Amino acid sequence: MGEVESEAKTTDAARRKYEFKKKLEELMSKEGSGTELITLYIPPDKQIHDVTAQLRDEFGQCSNIKSKQTRTNVQSAISSILSRLRYYKRPPENGMAVFCGTILLGGDRTDLQCTIIEPPEPLNLYMYRCSSKFELEPLLEMMEEKDVYGLLVLDRREAYWGFLRGNRIDPVNGATSTVPGKQRKGGQSSVRFQRLREIAINDFYRKVGDRASEAFLAEKDFFTHFKGLLIGGPSPTKEEFEAGGYLHHEVQKRIIGLFDIAYTNESGLSELVDAGQDALKGQQIIREKALMTRFLQELVKENGNAAYGEQSVRQNLETGAVDTLLLSTKLRKSRLKIRCPNCHYHHEETVVLPPGISISGKNPGACPSCSSPLAIDEEIDIVEELTRLAERSGSSVEIISDEFEEGAMLLKAFGGIAALLRFRTGY
Repeated sequence: MGEVESEAKTTDAARRKYEFKKKLEELMSKEGSGTELITLYIPPDKQIHDVTAQLRDEFGQCSNIKSKQTRTNVQSAISSILSRLRYYKRPPENGMAVFCGTILLGGDRTDLQCTIIEPPEPLNLYMYRCSSKFELEPLLEMMEEKDVYGLLVLDRREAYWGFLRGNRIDPVNGATSTVPGKQRKGGQSSVRFQRLREIAINDFYRKVGDRASEAFLAEKDFFTHFKGLLIGGPSPTKEEFEAGGYLHHEVQKRIIGLFDIAYTNESGLSELVDAGQDALKGQQIIREKALMTRFLQELVKENGNAAYGEQSVRQNLETGAVDTLLLSTKLRKSRLKIRCPNCHYHHEETVVLPPGISISGKNPGACPSCSSPLAIDEEIDIVEELTRLAERSGSSVEIISDEFEEGAMLLKAFGGIAALLRFRTGY
């Protein structure tokens, strides 16, 4: 597979993950007034007619629900699911998750909503559940990074270890040593002092090796998903540590590189990831760091090929000037088309919502012309809109995590929208 094709696959995977995460956040924000929201997980090997038979049975069981409103809402949800399942002869390749029920919108407003998700991995369970919230745990587990790298930094004074999961660094723990300094106290022979110092160094290495190995081996599916270990520190410490075989043999044989770094506390883990870029080549965090570094470099140039902010980036996309569109993974921005059902009043407004907050709960207020309640006529997701513009002009799209310093800067300092340009424009 060529490098360009590999990068395209990585980008597509990041975008699918972004869209999947956004759907889950929207579902997390939805609530029902009682146990009337239905969660239905259908694995790929489940027969659709078996599912519909159970749903019809559940519909009959609803007569036992005391609350008339809850009974009516549950039956409406089951009927809605049954009508949608008629279009499936069998479940999709990875199965399907159905979320249906009467959602509270605020005040006295409710809405029967039904969402079907085809998960990125095969579902391995069948579930039918009624609750006031949707059951999302099986899908949230799919969001967790499976492949991980171990990170270990040390010198003779301290050590720290953790994991690199996709584009996130997870610090775990550290240790400090009791190794005496190089200057001996009076009354000690230099030979004895050196021997005691070597014993203390050996004991510290052994402690670090045991505790770090324990953390790495405790990782779920270690033998499948633990892809390698990076060790950082000054010379000759890291070389001594590797040569001494202080790690568990299964961890030891997964060492993929030793790297010179200055810090051996928690902040050294990030420095180690930067130093180990060649060994980690292809990891999403390395791609994202490189793109953000390039963007920041272009930004400080007098005529650099960079732009940021929705308006500027949109205009550059429309003129075909964008090479790479950079969007923050936490950007949640929509343009609403709002109208009055009783007169000709209408307008647009842009809203930014934190992840997990649904636009469905927003009350657009009253019409300034006739005081009637306004209605949201259309919601346009800014991320989806900019992505379509990018694809139309042949621009690549990168979803940037905020789990590292430059990625967090994209969201906080540049509004989550930026671009690397092919050529300068006036925008």
